[in-house]
Amino acid sequence: MHQIYNHNAPKKPTNLTVNSDLLTKARDLKINLSATLETALEKQVRDSARENWLKENKKAIDSLNELAENKGLFSDSYREL
Repeated sequence: MHQIYNHNAPKKPTNLTVNSDLLTKARDLKINLSATLETALEKQVRDSARENWLKENKKAIDSLNELAENKGLFSDSYREL
């Protein structure tokens, strides 16, 4: 599967603003904040990249779907019903 980002890139310190009660509860529960943020960010980046790709390629996708609907698929003659 295509990697959305370089997993081997160096870590970089970052300042964040977080709800203080939520932060306290997470720390009390020994939740790894960095790992949790990376997981959430990866999902958000992947979802946003997918959404952007679909928008950028909508015309081509629609054209291919129309062609398949009107002419069928190359593989149609090989299908077993």
